[in-house]
Amino acid sequence: MAETAIRELISIETDSVSLEGMLEIPEGARGVVLFAHGSGSSRHSKRNNYVAAVLRSHGIGTLLFDLLTVEEAEDRANVFNIDLLARRLVGATAWVQQSVQAGGFAVGYFGASTGAAAALVASISSPVTISAIVSRGGRPDMAGAALDAVRAPTLLIVGGDDLEVLQLNRMAYDRLRSVKELEIIPGATHLFEEPGALEQVARLAGKWFMKYLG
Repeated sequence: MAETAIRELISIETDSVSLEGMLEIPEGARGVVLFAHGSGSSRHSKRNNYVAAVLRSHGIGTLLFDLLTVEEAEDRANVFNIDLLARRLVGATAWVQQSVQAGGFAVGYFGASTGAAAALVASISSPVTISAIVSRGGRPDMAGAALDAVRAPTLLIVGGDDLEVLQLNRMAYDRLRSVKELEIIPGATHLFEEPGALEQVARLAGKWFMKYLG
Protein backbone atom coordinates (compact mmCIF):
# COMPACT_ATOMS: atom_id res chain seq x y z
CA MET A 1 0.00 0.00 0.00
CA ALA A 2 1.30 3.46 -0.91
CA GLU A 3 2.51 5.66 1.95
CA THR A 4 0.41 8.78 2.55
CA ALA A 5 2.37 11.98 1.89
CA ILE A 6 -0.48 14.39 2.58
CA ARG A 7 -3.62 14.04 4.69
CA GLU A 8 -5.23 17.39 5.33
CA LEU A 9 -8.66 18.74 6.18
CA ILE A 10 -9.11 21.66 3.81
CA SER A 11 -11.55 24.48 3.17
CA ILE A 12 -12.45 25.37 -0.42
CA GLU A 13 -13.68 28.91 -0.95
CA THR A 14 -15.84 28.92 -4.07
CA ASP A 15 -19.18 30.19 -5.29
CA SER A 16 -19.46 32.50 -2.21
CA VAL A 17 -19.39 29.55 0.21
CA SER A 18 -16.80 27.55 2.13
CA LEU A 19 -16.79 23.80 1.55
CA GLU A 20 -14.91 21.35 3.76
CA GLY A 21 -12.96 18.49 2.29
CA MET A 22 -10.35 15.85 3.03
CA LEU A 23 -7.34 15.77 0.72
CA GLU A 24 -5.17 12.65 0.82
CA ILE A 25 -2.28 12.11 -1.54
CA PRO A 26 0.02 9.07 -1.39
CA GLU A 27 3.73 9.18 -2.13
CA GLY A 28 4.45 9.23 -5.86
CA ALA A 29 0.82 9.89 -6.77
CA ARG A 30 -0.01 9.83 -10.48
CA GLY A 31 -3.07 12.04 -10.16
CA VAL A 32 -5.93 13.11 -7.93
CA VAL A 33 -9.61 12.13 -8.10
CA LEU A 34 -12.33 14.48 -6.87
CA PHE A 35 -15.42 12.75 -5.48
CA ALA A 36 -18.88 14.15 -6.23
CA HIS A 37 -21.27 12.46 -3.80
CA GLY A 38 -24.89 11.74 -4.55
CA SER A 39 -28.16 13.07 -3.24
CA GLY A 40 -28.49 12.95 0.52
CA SER A 41 -24.82 12.10 1.02
CA SER A 42 -21.64 13.98 1.93
CA ARG A 43 -17.86 13.66 2.03
CA HIS A 44 -18.39 11.16 4.88
CA SER A 45 -20.07 8.62 2.54
CA LYS A 46 -18.83 5.20 3.62
CA ARG A 47 -19.03 3.87 0.07
CA ASN A 48 -17.06 6.73 -1.45
CA ASN A 49 -14.51 6.60 1.36
CA TYR A 50 -14.01 2.90 0.71
CA VAL A 51 -13.44 3.49 -3.01
CA ALA A 52 -11.12 6.40 -2.21
CA ALA A 53 -9.00 4.18 0.05
CA VAL A 54 -8.64 1.63 -2.75
CA LEU A 55 -7.61 4.36 -5.20
CA ARG A 56 -4.95 5.60 -2.78
CA SER A 57 -3.61 2.07 -2.48
CA HIS A 58 -3.01 2.31 -6.24
CA GLY A 59 -1.10 5.56 -5.85
CA ILE A 60 -3.95 7.93 -6.71
CA GLY A 61 -4.73 10.97 -4.57
CA THR A 62 -8.30 11.70 -3.49
CA LEU A 63 -10.35 14.72 -2.50
CA LEU A 64 -13.67 14.07 -0.81
CA PHE A 65 -15.56 17.29 -0.13
CA ASP A 66 -19.04 18.58 0.55
CA LEU A 67 -20.74 19.97 -2.55
CA LEU A 68 -23.23 21.88 -0.39
CA THR A 69 -23.15 23.64 2.96
CA VAL A 70 -25.19 22.13 5.79
CA GLU A 71 -27.87 24.78 5.30
CA GLU A 72 -28.01 24.28 1.53
CA ALA A 73 -28.31 20.50 1.88
CA GLU A 74 -31.51 20.95 3.89
CA ASP A 75 -33.20 22.22 0.72
CA ARG A 76 -33.90 19.14 -1.41
CA ALA A 77 -34.01 21.28 -4.54
CA ASN A 78 -30.28 21.96 -4.16
CA VAL A 79 -29.52 18.25 -3.98
CA PHE A 80 -30.90 17.82 -7.50
CA ASN A 81 -29.59 21.11 -8.91
CA ILE A 82 -27.01 19.66 -11.30
CA ASP A 83 -25.77 23.05 -12.49
CA LEU A 84 -25.13 24.13 -8.89
CA LEU A 85 -23.34 20.89 -8.03
CA ALA A 86 -21.25 21.08 -11.21
CA ARG A 87 -20.28 24.68 -10.44
CA ARG A 88 -19.06 23.62 -6.99
CA LEU A 89 -17.06 20.78 -8.54
CA VAL A 90 -15.45 23.18 -11.01
CA GLY A 91 -14.57 25.45 -8.09
CA ALA A 92 -12.95 22.55 -6.24
CA THR A 93 -11.03 21.62 -9.38
CA ALA A 94 -9.69 25.17 -9.61
CA TRP A 95 -8.63 24.87 -5.96
CA VAL A 96 -6.77 21.65 -6.77
CA GLN A 97 -5.03 23.29 -9.73
CA GLN A 98 -3.83 26.18 -7.55
CA SER A 99 -2.94 24.07 -4.50
CA VAL A 100 0.69 23.52 -3.61
CA GLN A 101 -0.28 20.07 -2.33
CA ALA A 102 -2.20 18.89 -5.39
CA GLY A 103 -1.32 21.30 -8.19
CA GLY A 104 0.06 19.81 -11.37
CA PHE A 105 -1.59 16.40 -11.01
CA ALA A 106 -3.80 14.83 -13.65
CA VAL A 107 -7.40 15.17 -12.45
CA GLY A 108 -10.27 12.68 -12.51
CA TYR A 109 -13.86 12.73 -11.23
CA PHE A 110 -15.74 9.98 -9.40
CA GLY A 111 -19.47 10.65 -9.21
CA ALA A 112 -22.31 8.79 -7.49
CA SER A 113 -26.03 9.31 -8.12
CA THR A 114 -26.61 12.99 -9.00
CA GLY A 115 -22.88 13.58 -8.47
CA ALA A 116 -22.22 11.62 -11.65
CA ALA A 117 -24.26 14.11 -13.67
CA ALA A 118 -22.45 16.97 -11.95
CA ALA A 119 -19.10 15.40 -12.85
CA LEU A 120 -20.04 15.11 -16.52
CA VAL A 121 -21.29 18.70 -16.68
CA ALA A 122 -18.27 20.02 -14.76
CA SER A 123 -15.82 18.23 -17.05
CA ILE A 124 -16.87 20.53 -19.91
CA SER A 125 -16.13 23.79 -18.09
CA SER A 126 -13.31 22.63 -15.80
CA PRO A 127 -10.24 24.92 -15.71
CA VAL A 128 -8.07 21.88 -16.33
CA THR A 129 -8.51 18.90 -18.60
CA ILE A 130 -10.37 16.10 -16.83
CA SER A 131 -8.52 12.91 -17.64
CA ALA A 132 -11.17 10.38 -16.61
CA ILE A 133 -14.64 10.06 -15.10
CA VAL A 134 -16.19 7.13 -13.23
CA SER A 135 -19.88 6.94 -12.33
CA ARG A 136 -21.10 4.59 -9.56
CA GLY A 137 -24.83 3.94 -9.69
CA GLY A 138 -25.03 7.39 -11.22
CA ARG A 139 -27.59 9.43 -13.04
CA PRO A 140 -25.60 10.50 -16.10
CA ASP A 141 -28.89 11.09 -17.91
CA MET A 142 -29.36 14.17 -15.71
CA ALA A 143 -26.36 15.78 -17.45
CA GLY A 144 -28.70 16.42 -20.38
CA ALA A 145 -27.18 18.15 -23.41
CA ALA A 146 -23.74 18.10 -21.78
CA LEU A 147 -23.46 14.40 -22.60
CA ASP A 148 -22.80 15.22 -26.24
CA ALA A 149 -19.85 17.47 -25.30
CA VAL A 150 -18.04 15.27 -22.77
CA ARG A 151 -14.51 14.41 -23.91
CA ALA A 152 -13.12 12.66 -20.83
CA PRO A 153 -12.95 8.84 -20.95
CA THR A 154 -16.02 7.79 -18.99
CA LEU A 155 -16.82 4.55 -17.16
CA LEU A 156 -20.40 3.91 -16.05
CA ILE A 157 -20.78 1.26 -13.34
CA VAL A 158 -24.32 0.05 -12.61
CA GLY A 159 -25.84 -2.77 -10.60
CA GLY A 160 -27.51 -5.43 -12.69
CA ASP A 161 -30.58 -5.37 -10.44
CA ASP A 162 -30.81 -1.58 -10.40
CA LEU A 163 -33.13 -1.83 -13.38
CA GLU A 164 -34.42 1.73 -13.77
CA VAL A 165 -31.01 3.31 -13.30
CA LEU A 166 -29.47 0.73 -15.64
CA GLN A 167 -31.88 1.75 -18.39
CA LEU A 168 -31.10 5.44 -17.82
CA ASN A 169 -27.36 4.68 -17.97
CA ARG A 170 -27.77 2.83 -21.23
CA MET A 171 -29.53 5.85 -22.71
CA ALA A 172 -26.78 8.18 -21.48
CA TYR A 173 -24.08 5.79 -22.71
CA ASP A 174 -25.50 5.92 -26.23
CA ARG A 175 -25.18 9.73 -26.22
CA LEU A 176 -21.59 9.88 -24.99
CA ARG A 177 -19.04 10.56 -27.73
CA SER A 178 -15.92 10.09 -25.60
CA VAL A 179 -14.03 6.88 -24.90
CA LYS A 180 -16.56 4.99 -22.80
CA GLU A 181 -17.47 1.71 -21.13
CA LEU A 182 -20.57 0.45 -19.32
CA GLU A 183 -19.86 -2.13 -16.62
CA ILE A 184 -22.81 -4.01 -15.14
CA ILE A 185 -22.26 -5.80 -11.83
CA PRO A 186 -24.59 -8.83 -11.79
CA GLY A 187 -26.91 -9.08 -8.79
CA ALA A 188 -26.02 -5.65 -7.43
CA THR A 189 -28.64 -3.08 -6.48
CA HIS A 190 -28.38 0.71 -6.39
CA LEU A 191 -26.15 1.03 -3.30
CA PHE A 192 -23.96 -1.99 -4.11
CA GLU A 193 -24.63 -3.42 -0.64
CA GLU A 194 -24.40 -7.05 -1.78
CA PRO A 195 -21.29 -9.03 -0.75
CA GLY A 196 -18.37 -8.16 -2.99
CA ALA A 197 -20.28 -5.60 -5.07
CA LEU A 198 -18.55 -2.47 -3.79
CA GLU A 199 -15.20 -4.23 -4.06
CA GLN A 200 -15.91 -4.75 -7.75
CA VAL A 201 -16.77 -1.06 -8.12
CA ALA A 202 -13.48 -0.04 -6.50
CA ARG A 203 -11.48 -2.48 -8.63
CA LEU A 204 -13.05 -1.23 -11.87
CA ALA A 205 -12.60 2.40 -10.86
CA GLY A 206 -8.99 1.79 -9.92
CA LYS A 207 -8.20 0.21 -13.29
CA TRP A 208 -9.91 3.06 -15.16
CA PHE A 209 -8.09 5.82 -13.31
CA MET A 210 -4.74 4.04 -13.47
CA LYS A 211 -5.16 3.76 -17.23
CA TYR A 212 -6.17 7.34 -17.91
CA LEU A 213 -4.48 9.37 -15.15
CA GLY A 214 -1.05 8.00 -16.08
